Amino acid sequence: MRFLFKLLLISSLLFVAPYSVNLSAQSDNQASQKNKYRKARVLQASTAKKITKVVEALERQDEEGKDDPDWITVKEILNELLAIKDNLKSYDRSVMWNYWGYVYFSEEKYDRAMNAYEQLLNEPEATIPLRTASLFTVAQLYMVQGDFKKGIQYILQWMNEVETITAQSYSLLATAYYQIDEFIKAKDAMLEAVRLAEEVEEYRPKENWYVLLGACYSELADQKVITKQESLEKQLDIYEILVNYYPKKLYFLQLGGVYGQMNRELDYMITLKAAYQKDLLDKEQEYMTLAQLLLLNKNPYWAAKVIVDGQNKKVLVKNEETEEETLKPVVADKFKTLKTLADAWRMAQEIDKAIPVLEKAAKLAKDGETYILLGNLYLFEDRLDEAIVAIQNGIKKGKLKKTSQAHLVLGQAYFELENFSDAKKYFRMAARDDDKVIKKTANSWIKYAENEEVRVKNLQLRREFIQQNS
Repeated sequence: MRFLFKLLLISSLLFVAPYSVNLSAQSDNQASQKNKYRKARVLQASTAKKITKVVEALERQDEEGKDDPDWITVKEILNELLAIKDNLKSYDRSVMWNYWGYVYFSEEKYDRAMNAYEQLLNEPEATIPLRTASLFTVAQLYMVQGDFKKGIQYILQWMNEVETITAQSYSLLATAYYQIDEFIKAKDAMLEAVRLAEEVEEYRPKENWYVLLGACYSELADQKVITKQESLEKQLDIYEILVNYYPKKLYFLQLGGVYGQMNRELDYMITLKAAYQKDLLDKEQEYMTLAQLLLLNKNPYWAAKVIVDGQNKKVLVKNEETEEETLKPVVADKFKTLKTLADAWRMAQEIDKAIPVLEKAAKLAKDGETYILLGNLYLFEDRLDEAIVAIQNGIKKGKLKKTSQAHLVLGQAYFELENFSDAKKYFRMAARDDDKVIKKTANSWIKYAENEEVRVKNLQLRREFIQQNS
């Protein structure tokens, strides 16, 4: 998380052009200043000529009208000024250091850029605009270099000298506080950034501001500064905003995760389903979690549909050894997923769809329980021969919780086929169980099978007698 915020900081670093200097005569106008520094000064004539050439070189464009700064000329002129810096006025030196800072900044030589801007800040005649621009830039550069305490020092100094503090500056301050584990200060600074953006500057706060704010509340809960419940409630507000303003998969999952921790399974389900409907889910666990939540909330048909869509959705999977990419289904045909899908279809009373899925699952199962379930479904559908085969496969595969229960169902299948001999055999096997309920049920079936066997034989004898005497 810390590394992520550092990347966000670097990516948001402003590539600022050097503060523009009005080369004509200017008035002091110190009426609203916070300190002794002036808003404007006048360059010496010789310095002004050289700075004019620097500006022209920086603004050079190629034949296509694209920016094409003449860095060689810029450095030549600035080196000329550097060679006579002791003879320049303080304000002239501050302007020179401003452009050196920009040059080094452009070359990503951040240490030299910081040194140049700090030289500017040491000049007593530097104007307020030059000072404040440099303070803000130096603050950012220290943060990029990982010296967040120094960055905080400069940005607080900047805030003390400017007339208007922006939302962006508070967000930068919050990021720095977060990096040094000052989570309360980070939270407060980011809340102020959000407030200023919405109420004063009238724009939508940036995405990563909310992300950092959510991370602050999580850290504060870990440090026992606030309760877990308080943290979750704050994060809930934040992720609801992120989902509405920046509808990315990550935020849907994080919002759903918060709902889950708050035991709000229905809201968790609704959030994941929204991500699913936006086609944001691309991992097996995401599809299966949604399916389980739908089952929990008595939506078996939708649960099955989600799993099937996951089976049909293909994503590129990279082989780490060969580095080859192949299209594979998000939800793989393995026992757990197939069993859940079969259960969903079964609970939705879609038995014809449940059976072929359960057939696949039974072959992958480590025990025979799935075959027994499959046999029961066949029996329910009056597919008696298939029921017998499935149950026998289950008994053969073994590791059953109740083998006697399987024998009981197998006996019932043979009974329906009027194979009373095999039916009674399996009923007797079931009756050996110590479970009183199974024993009683099996014995009842034995008596029923014996009576039915007699009834069927008598019926058959009657038919034969009628045929012989007709």
